[in-house]
Amino acid sequence: MSTITTKDADNSKHHCAACGDSDDGGGSLKACTGCNLVEYCNRTCQAAHWPAHKKACKERAAELFDEKLFKQPPPNEDCPICYLRLPIVGDLCSYQPCCGTMMCDGCAYAHSVAEADTEKEKETCVFCRTEAPSSEEEHIERIKKRVEANDAQAIFHLGCYYQFGMMGLRQDNAKALELYHKSAKLGNHHSHYSLSVCYQGGGIIERDTRKATDHEQISAMAGNVKARHNFGCDEYNAGNMDRAYKHWMISANVGCDSSMKTVQEGYRRGFVTKDEYAKTIRTHGKSIDEMKSDDRDRAVSAPRTY
Repeated sequence: MSTITTKDADNSKHHCAACGDSDDGGGSLKACTGCNLVEYCNRTCQAAHWPAHKKACKERAAELFDEKLFKQPPPNEDCPICYLRLPIVGDLCSYQPCCGTMMCDGCAYAHSVAEADTEKEKETCVFCRTEAPSSEEEHIERIKKRVEANDAQAIFHLGCYYQFGMMGLRQDNAKALELYHKSAKLGNHHSHYSLSVCYQGGGIIERDTRKATDHEQISAMAGNVKARHNFGCDEYNAGNMDRAYKHWMISANVGCDSSMKTVQEGYRRGFVTKDEYAKTIRTHGKSIDEMKSDDRDRAVSAPRTY
């Protein structure tokens, strides 16, 4: 069997990279799933060509992964009440188990103040107007109904309750991990981040740095700012300055103050170009403006009773 090089295969479309046979564009050849650079007749040809193709395949696969890893994720969704972008910090958002709505704390706080002025006996959800749960047991019951409906955010919250023994639930790390994995499979980046922390720390599960990295990568690519900023720290500690500042610029772009300060320091030290710094500081400021409101500022300084 004759063998052609990867370069030859790249320059010749619709030819098997191993034997050189052509399908004349008929679609019978299958592309290498690792790099999508070359095509093969069958697994036999692919295996025969692997020694010659291995290096180029791995290099291209790494390039393709970096393209995904360093792509700017979409911003958070808007709060369904005020229509401002939801805060990047999860602690500044409120999840409503009655209807499965995520809203900013500013709207939840403003609604709580407005209802207090009307002297209503019980508060209601600002979105669906359902009465607030009267006990932790009722709150958990509502969460579990959302879990049954495969609500990824509800599954994540229930996992947190089990991990930390909250809302009257007994601490159950195994149950927490089960829920985090289920929520992560549904695409919840908060669960991926929690799993990365669990696998990295090794407190409630056997330490596994590979799994920790995998979950952190998925979380970062889905828009989790903590995961993205931490990735920058990991790359910095490994001496990969270019990759570190790429991560920090991405998280700064969506409003992360810690990342923005780090990028400023990187510009001062020459790791970030003038154009990169200018673009990042503009985008960071725009993101901050899009998430800012008087109600949100009041909610931060007020006791959390909503």
